Formats: sequence, structure tokens, C-alpha cells
Amino acid sequence: MGQIRHASATTTQAMRAAIQRSQASLAGLSEEFGINPKTVAKWRKRQTAED
Repeated sequence: MGQIRHASATTTQAMRAAIQRSQASLAGLSEEFGINPKTVAKWRKRQTAED
């Protein structure tokens, strides 16, 4: 069963955790997940992957 997101969410908790663990560039991750580089940067700065 997949994770339920609210209508305007662009990431799941699993995606956010992967972003935080990854050493890849912002551009590479944004392309991989199909999200804005600003979103990747935001989740990199946060301490947890909780929404």
C-alpha cells in the first residue's frame, strides 16, 4: 500500500529520506524525482523527513 499524500504534496516521506541521505547534486536529485531543485534544497536542510 502506498503512502497517502495531501493534494499539493510533491514528495513522500521515503523520497524526503532519500534526498537527505543522498550525496548527489541538487540538480541530479530534482531530475531523478521530478521535483524543483528548491524542494530538494529545503528537504536537505531539515533534520527529519517528517512533513
